[in-house]
Amino acid sequence: MTQSLTLELLQPLLAVVQLEPGSGMPWWAATSNFLSFTRTADEDSLVCEEARLPEGLTAQRRFRALRVEGALPFHLTGVLASLTTPLADADVPVFVVSTYDTDYVLVGEAVLPKAVEVLRKAGHTVKA
Repeated sequence: MTQSLTLELLQPLLAVVQLEPGSGMPWWAATSNFLSFTRTADEDSLVCEEARLPEGLTAQRRFRALRVEGALPFHLTGVLASLTTPLADADVPVFVVSTYDTDYVLVGEAVLPKAVEVLRKAGHTVKA
């Protein structure tokens, strides 16, 4: 993929939460405006608004999401590579969530300014 992408910075602080295998989606996350739940044989995990988390959970907190604008066709290749490669080269860690239509790149709030600068230098547009 050689075209530039437009990304929108989403406002809520997000958290990535590790849950026990088979525990299911917790009630406290169900009304989050951003919610991604994944189950594997090893764990259940979710991404949701940090404000929804009860105390005592194993979670990585203070993430911000950059959403790729528009619906991405399934045949399109290199979308995530065009975003994550420059970020990796700049030592910016990411967590990625994909949906049917698009991709979300989550970065820590502390490195958000650096991430935005790196993505812009790579030719992408970031709407803050």
